[in-house]
Amino acid sequence: MSYTIALNRDAINALDLAPAHSILNPLLAKNTLDSEAVKIRFEIDYPRDPTDPRELSEIPEIRLWFIRLDAHYPFLSLLLDWEAGELGRYAAMLVPHQFSPQEGIRYNPEALEIFVMHKIFAISAWMQQHRIDARSKLKFMTQILGYELDDGLFDLLSA
Repeated sequence: MSYTIALNRDAINALDLAPAHSILNPLLAKNTLDSEAVKIRFEIDYPRDPTDPRELSEIPEIRLWFIRLDAHYPFLSLLLDWEAGELGRYAAMLVPHQFSPQEGIRYNPEALEIFVMHKIFAISAWMQQHRIDARSKLKFMTQILGYELDDGLFDLLSA
């Protein structure tokens, strides 16, 4: 099932997570977060001057909203519509990067590594707490971001 979290300037500027709560809290209540069928997308309506060359992920107010969202729902990256590129866009909101029209997003390598390991630790703990076995999905998520993780790391985390 596909869900869209619609954001506008008012919600972003007020750091209002209500648009995300309205989608994610019912999924939490139904305990459907381990479903492969759940795919989350973001629709961001943030008007700006036509001469503003920045990508949405380069606008501090938008990034701050996503930082707050990630702190509240650290498992969210597992639910994003990866096929639609939502994982890369989500990471861009949280990880320092450069954007070039020719090369696309180029993440700061050290920052991306810290982000990936933080996600592994936070999501693994969350999955254990909710008795969700999604190790393969978590490994696939890290592969999309350019990292190959050994099962030994997950064994350490589950001990």
